Amino acid sequence: MDRYQSFARSGLGRFVVGKLGLPDPYPLRRHSPGKPPLDGPVLIGGDGRLVDPLHAAAKSAGLTVADGTSSGERYGALVFDASGIDSVERLRELHEFFAPVIRSLGPCGRVVVFGTPPEQAESQVAQRALEGFTRSVGKELKRGGTAQLVYVGPGGEDAIESTARFLLSGRSAYVSGQVVRIGPADVEAPRDWDRPLDGKVALVTGAARGIGAAIAEVLGRDGATVVCLDVPAQGDELSAVANRVGGTALQLDITAPDAPARIAEHLGRRHGGVDVVVHNAGITRDRTLGKMDAGRWDAVVAVNLASQERVNEALLAADALRPNGRIVGVSSIAGIAGNVGQTNYATTKAGVIGMVDSLSRRLAGRATVNAVAPGFIETRMTAAVPLFIREAGRRMNSLSQGGLPVDVAEAIAWFAHPASAGVNGNVVRVCGQSLLGA
Repeated sequence: MDRYQSFARSGLGRFVVGKLGLPDPYPLRRHSPGKPPLDGPVLIGGDGRLVDPLHAAAKSAGLTVADGTSSGERYGALVFDASGIDSVERLRELHEFFAPVIRSLGPCGRVVVFGTPPEQAESQVAQRALEGFTRSVGKELKRGGTAQLVYVGPGGEDAIESTARFLLSGRSAYVSGQVVRIGPADVEAPRDWDRPLDGKVALVTGAARGIGAAIAEVLGRDGATVVCLDVPAQGDELSAVANRVGGTALQLDITAPDAPARIAEHLGRRHGGVDVVVHNAGITRDRTLGKMDAGRWDAVVAVNLASQERVNEALLAADALRPNGRIVGVSSIAGIAGNVGQTNYATTKAGVIGMVDSLSRRLAGRATVNAVAPGFIETRMTAAVPLFIREAGRRMNSLSQGGLPVDVAEAIAWFAHPASAGVNGNVVRVCGQSLLGA
């Protein structure tokens, strides 16, 4: 429980926070079935090649698109198509659009800039500059606001809707300051956007509790049949999760020599294959390097990284991953920024990013491979962290609070979405725009 956040929202707390300039963790607006994606209309600006697709995606998602003429209007999101900015001089268009309206962004509002990948743009300099702009905006926003940059490659104009829906909703509540890349793809639009994974089979490792259980729940909510995998010692909790999501439980130690083959055989025999593979299983065995024995090193590498490679290869060799499949790894901010006492853990989480880089190219056109990199997420593990370290983890981000397991799960569900075929090779941090790392 975040007692500081509760205090900060009280009458006395608001006074103290305002007077002393303390962190102000505004309650985040997360996805709730049946409620509008945002509180307020979307204002769309810019004149690039993405304007029409953005208008279409917003309207398809049930968002009202404002015309910008109403005085005093509070916006749910500000979206700018910067894909046509082809010179440094034209960067001024960012200021011209955002400066007059940024203060009209409502609580938990969204700022999303769409551009062209710098290496494919007429002005690589101008398009690369968008990253500094969006990350700075994310740090200026208050009351739970977030900012993102989406690079859309030529030919990817029709592949943006799943990403637009994710970023322009409460599903992305704890994602800010991120750069997403979308490429051209044959998009499989779902019949029902509320249940996009109907008929799909998903494997979630480490599913017995915490983030893994939340992933299973969100994928099940979206219609998937979820195969929940964890070690036999977690059997009771695993069965409870599987029953809750209407899935099945698979008790297995993924580091066992025969585990990858058994997983591939089980998915093929019971389900005819798998559509979504989420590598969530992970452990920590922390010690500073000089005090770390080989057993701690080997255990973390075996669970967090080697098992992912072995399972991937087994599924691919058995042709168990269905066409338009999804592989999602769970990295960590530790794999990007490093962490004291976690050389083993950070090594594996950086390795997950390497897996995304290599496998996304290898499987391009057949499957997508992406990863999430969580920051401070409120779980039983972080609840056991010493108080001052825990408070630092919560406050050292633009949203001044920890995330929830569902925040990680929602990002994974976006990657898993059948319409996310153009989202490949991405590593997206779910960290509230942590002050650590890039």
